[in-house]
Order: sequence, then C-alpha cells, then structure tokens
Amino acid sequence: MPAVGDDAPDFTGSLVNGDIAPFELSDHLGEEPIVLAFFPAAFSNTCTDEMEALRDEFDRDDCTLFGVSTDLPHALGAYRAQYDLPFALVGDSDHHAIEAYDVIEDFEHYGVETVAQRAVFVIDADGTVTYRWLADNAGQEPDYEALDEAVADAAA
Repeated sequence: MPAVGDDAPDFTGSLVNGDIAPFELSDHLGEEPIVLAFFPAAFSNTCTDEMEALRDEFDRDDCTLFGVSTDLPHALGAYRAQYDLPFALVGDSDHHAIEAYDVIEDFEHYGVETVAQRAVFVIDADGTVTYRWLADNAGQEPDYEALDEAVADAAA
C-alpha cells in the first residue's frame, strides 16, 4: 500500500463521467491534487452517504475527485445519475486500482469475492501521495475536514 511520500501507483479503469471512456490515472496528474475515494459498492447505504457527503460537504474546487469502485461502469453510470454526483467515478472491474493501492476487501459473504476497501488517497500534482486514510470497517466514513485540509496542503 502506498504510504505518504510514495509515488502514486498508476492504474487503468473505466471513466464514468456522463459517458464511459478509458481511464489512466497518469493522464490526470499535473494540474491540481487528485482525490481517490475508494468505496465498496454503488447503491449501498454507507457508500451512498459518503458519495453524497463528497457531493455536498466537501470543497472540490482545488482538486479533481474520483470515486473508485469495482462496480461495472454502466452500474456506476446509473448510480452517478441517480445521486446527481458532479464528479467522475472510475470503474475498476478488473481490480487494477484496488490491487495497486492494496485496498482489497473480502466480500465473499455477499457472493462477491473482493471489492474496494473504503479508503481515500490525496495525490499532489507531482504524483506523490500526500494523504491516506483507511476505514477500520466498511461502515466508517472519512473525516471530511481532514480531507479538506489534506487537499489544501497538497495544493499549496
């Protein structure tokens, strides 16, 4: 798992931002900090609470925010539309991102082998991890004030 100060691992997936397109993290580095908010499952209660908090209570002006989930891109498109999320989601159905960031959660009791562990990483414009947070359990949400401060620090 990348630590603060490490280079952010690159990964590919599907960008869900109204349309569906290929995504590579390195294509988005360079202008402002990036926030990767890994979440286990679209349409689940805590994940929806988190995405709505990132929509309503988090200042996205100084960063690019991506919600990252192992859900299929079309499901993420429906989820993004239903909850009016103004930021892009990244479909990681091939598990490239959760493996690169080592945020793999066992979900076998739901009939799914693995999903993303709830986690947040802030990456500065140079591609360095400047903040990381990992949930102790799937029902825990990030500290949004700490995340705001981490983005401000990464943008400075």
